[in-house]
Amino acid sequence: MALPSWVPEIETKPAPMPLLLVQSFVNTWEGDTGIDLLEDLPTATRWLNEAGLVAGSFEDRDLVEARVLREAIRALLVRNAHRDAPDNAERSAVSALALGSRYRPVVTPGGGIELEPEPGTGSLPATLFLLIRDAQRDGTWARLKACRNPDCQWAYYDRSHAGRGAWCDMAVCGNRIKNRNLRSRRSAGTSGHPPG
Repeated sequence: MALPSWVPEIETKPAPMPLLLVQSFVNTWEGDTGIDLLEDLPTATRWLNEAGLVAGSFEDRDLVEARVLREAIRALLVRNAHRDAPDNAERSAVSALALGSRYRPVVTPGGGIELEPEPGTGSLPATLFLLIRDAQRDGTWARLKACRNPDCQWAYYDRSHAGRGAWCDMAVCGNRIKNRNLRSRRSAGTSGHPPG
């Protein structure tokens, strides 16, 4: 399957569209390399325009909000991976971002009523929140998760039969954590006790 150009090249577990937009937005930061597509205004504006998440200009205050929004959504994906409900602090962070979102009803050609983000300030969170809401309704949201490796937290779409995937890549992150846990258990078993 050919992915849009705005999806990171290293993506191996893409979500279906339009949830792929949320996944790719979270993955604008890559833990292994430190690449951050929201690091500066020109790079962020280019990526957000290419992905169709914003139209036109983007300002410094929008960039700060975008980074906060990215990490708030990542926290929700960490919860999806652990099958936990968000805690009060996480819900409050998302709610604070949602306060600036404005929507307008639109009548579709078929006569349906849809909500669209109002153009201008707050349209990025509004767009992403609508995508998340729709994914929660169609059941795909629970399969969008953040890697359980705390150094990674790459957003991936869990296509496993049981929906119990834990790693963006078992060969990389899964093995790192399993080896780290093994070393920890071994050192805990030998520390503080003299041999035989």
